[in-house]
Amino acid sequence: MTGLAMQTDVKIVEARDVDTAELPIARPLRALYFGLTDTGQVRQNNEDQFLAAELVKSLRVRHSSVPQAKVQHSSDRGYLFVVADGMGGHAGGEQASALAIDSVEQFVLESCPWFAKHAGHNEDAVFADFRRALGQANGRVLAEVTDHPELRGMGTTLTLAFCVNNELFVAHAGDCRCYLFRDSLLYRLTEDHTMAADMMRQGMLSPEEAAVSRWSHVVTSAVGAESAEVKVELHKLGLKPGDVLLVCSDGLTGMVSEEEVASILSEEADPETACRRLVKGANAAGGRDNITVIVARFVEG
Repeated sequence: MTGLAMQTDVKIVEARDVDTAELPIARPLRALYFGLTDTGQVRQNNEDQFLAAELVKSLRVRHSSVPQAKVQHSSDRGYLFVVADGMGGHAGGEQASALAIDSVEQFVLESCPWFAKHAGHNEDAVFADFRRALGQANGRVLAEVTDHPELRGMGTTLTLAFCVNNELFVAHAGDCRCYLFRDSLLYRLTEDHTMAADMMRQGMLSPEEAAVSRWSHVVTSAVGAESAEVKVELHKLGLKPGDVLLVCSDGLTGMVSEEEVASILSEEADPETACRRLVKGANAAGGRDNITVIVARFVEG
């Protein structure tokens, strides 16, 4: 590992134990965020892709008899954070992850009613939207393979975090991860979709054995990769001021321990500084894979 400074009061907690009992009723939260990707120390190319975007409902005034600003913005604000880790070789992996990111971006922009006041309360409808989003991304990657048979087998893992006002939705397929850092506790919100992780959950491997198993790189759910259907893991929870969200590829988590991740998120209030420290730590530990991180800190807006 990297030997970064550790805080002994930082704990790692299962996602199911996230404390949501007394979330404050507050104004919509604003996110301060930054994203960064790096090739690492071993790979020749970067098959990771990421997106960190803000959605704002606006009114553009063209003509009016009433003196007013030409553009007016709603207090509703959405954020979209996506990390995709491509598979299938140099050209295929890069293309698959880029296609998936673009497909999700277009779906959220054109089809997802993110600004609706009731959207966050209709959990099933929102989850259905993101299942459909990953399904469309899957279809787009498969269509590209049909047009270009030399790309056969390409695919991508994908983890998506969508925040609107005070609510967080996560859609996940593969072995990228989404974490929530709250009150000195680091919660892993997603499970790895790999054969090694499945074997660990079944009691066939210990966590230590799963981490070094040859099955740890065999992904069981992905966008594309000749799969007709994507198994999508979905989560929803409330956010509160001070929460920090981390979306990352396995190039980070394979090199930097969760304790070190928690320590960095605790020490660095600035998302850009946190991102750079996380990437630096992964490279210092060997950088065996591409490294991608997005860090978002939520504050009262």
